[in-house]
Amino acid sequence: QVQLVESGGGLVQAGGSLRLSCAASGSIFSIDFMGWYRRAPGKQREFVATVTSSGITNYADSVKGRFTISRANAENTVYLQMNSLKPEDTGVYFCNLLAAGSLNYWGQGTQVTVSS
Repeated sequence: QVQLVESGGGLVQAGGSLRLSCAASGSIFSIDFMGWYRRAPGKQREFVATVTSSGITNYADSVKGRFTISRANAENTVYLQMNSLKPEDTGVYFCNLLAAGSLNYWGQGTQVTVSS
């Protein structure tokens, strides 16, 4: 069983920064990618960013240039550096891990609130 534990959420003013972390533990084999999704109040969960084991990154258009995803492969940890935060970035951020092509795991989520 794989567990994902997120940390780093909180309350920040618009224009500020936060750094999210997600540590994966358990029986982990052949990780394809790790990433972040978010769910804003009253909306469906949406893609934010992913990073492959080889370091290839992908971002949602809404966060390009402001967010940076990185990964420490040896520790099975993924980070999301969020700068120039906007109120519309508010939501619950979920860590995601895809392994062996079809094994999909989710964290419990961490709340990010950006005040105007």
